[in-house]
Amino acid sequence: MSRKKYELPDELWRNILEIGIKVSNFTYKDLCCVSISCRRLHRLSNEAPLWSHLLSVDFANQISSLPSSSSPKSFYKIRFERERERKLLAHKRTVLRKESQVSEHVRKLREFEVRLHEETQKLKSAVSELSNLHKVSQAVVALNVWQPEVVRGRQKQMVEQCVVPVESRVRALEMEVKLCNQQLKVFDKAYRDEKRRLDTAKEELLSLKYHPLRDYKLTSNEGSENKKKRKKLKTCMDSPDKQGKTT
Repeated sequence: MSRKKYELPDELWRNILEIGIKVSNFTYKDLCCVSISCRRLHRLSNEAPLWSHLLSVDFANQISSLPSSSSPKSFYKIRFERERERKLLAHKRTVLRKESQVSEHVRKLREFEVRLHEETQKLKSAVSELSNLHKVSQAVVALNVWQPEVVRGRQKQMVEQCVVPVESRVRALEMEVKLCNQQLKVFDKAYRDEKRRLDTAKEELLSLKYHPLRDYKLTSNEGSENKKKRKKLKTCMDSPDKQGKTT
């Protein structure tokens, strides 16, 4: 018995495709997948009303510019390629901006590292000088207690010849140590905040570089593999039709 008796007529398939597009959010990708399944669906999926509806959904503001000599499917392809190119360029600009942002965060981190190093060295120098001054003060006390009057007089003369008194210098160094510690806290907090912003920017850049838009441009190997798969699928789907014709 012929299988054509049990096949759905074109009109019914056409209604199914129209319902899928108008009601079930059937996209151009779905329609293209259906078109490679068999010869009949390939022919039906190329009909103008289906692509006209897709045009009105995806490019509603450009449907009026459809040339009379162009089919809705070819016009959809042109508009899709232009839209894809626009999105690719916008995506590249976004990646470049994010890369620039990452570079700026890195530059600021290096700057904070230099400031932290300089402030740390300044603090070490002040602490070392302050420690030496404390030792000198302790030595002065010891000299006043244990050394003879002649030595104390000589030591007093040397201290009086100093431009800045020891007590004043000690107070200045103590204040400098406090300021250095405060600056180190400020720079350390700024460094950690900038490091956190850098890590966030790197994660965002990584997600941008794996954007689905990059899949539009297939490599030659990927393209050939997809062609082989489509050809194999089409052969498998067409074989029942051929068997039905021979019966």
